[in-house]
Amino acid sequence: MKNEKRLDLEWSQPENRGDLPTPRAGHSGAVISDEWFLVGGGDNKSGALETIVLDLTKLVWSVVTKVNERHPLASEGVSLCAALIGGVKYLVAYGGYNGKYNNEVFIMKPKLKEPAPRKLLLSPAAAAAAASVSAAYLLGPGGQTSVPKAEDPSEDSEIKHPHQESTVDTSRAGEEKRLLELSLAEVREENSELRGKLDDVKNTQSELAKELLSAQTQLAEERSRCFKLEAQIAELRNLLQSLPAIEAEVLSLRGKMSAIEQTPTTEKQASRGIFGWIGGGDLL
Repeated sequence: MKNEKRLDLEWSQPENRGDLPTPRAGHSGAVISDEWFLVGGGDNKSGALETIVLDLTKLVWSVVTKVNERHPLASEGVSLCAALIGGVKYLVAYGGYNGKYNNEVFIMKPKLKEPAPRKLLLSPAAAAAAASVSAAYLLGPGGQTSVPKAEDPSEDSEIKHPHQESTVDTSRAGEEKRLLELSLAEVREENSELRGKLDDVKNTQSELAKELLSAQTQLAEERSRCFKLEAQIAELRNLLQSLPAIEAEVLSLRGKMSAIEQTPTTEKQASRGIFGWIGGGDLL
């Protein structure tokens, strides 16, 4: 007994088929009935976009849905669980990281395989009774009663419950309606927020337009001042260019004044002539 292998404690690698998933890490899985759903994960380059499912009875992979590259579900570290809401099974996903941490909650109603119809095993006596009742309403050729062959008690008799199926369908339709109403309310709320943001953007744009107009007016005034300053600078340059001639003229005048100041007094008196004598001055 010690050398006997315990297969239930050893891993095995069964063959699986279908749409085989790409290698990934950080994904999350949940089992509903005999189906295993996987969401998220990645390979350090990009997130896994597909939500995939493995049929555990046939070991066949298939793609349930697909999201875009930046969707929060295409993240590593997504949390996933199965939930029973109103008698309906759902997948609930949260969080993950795809360049940023996400805090959104997503819910999906997977399309599960149709369960096998219920079968009721009839006892031999019940099967014979059912056969005799059916024979009372069936007449064969020639007016004789045609008794159908009694069913083998070992075989299963299938009994359908249309009322029960209708009740389940009504419950699912009501749940889908509730979810659609919730989604519609969320969309309306999001539209309201977007309208508010759009109004804010319009107000900001109006204020920026006013500021731009004010800046353009100030720029025009500054340009006018610049033109006036350029004209004044041109005048000053002309004055600077004529400055050497003015300095030369001033030097010439200074030389003349100096020569006049150095002239002898007698020459000044002689230069007075007869007019100086008449005026009472000494004539030498």
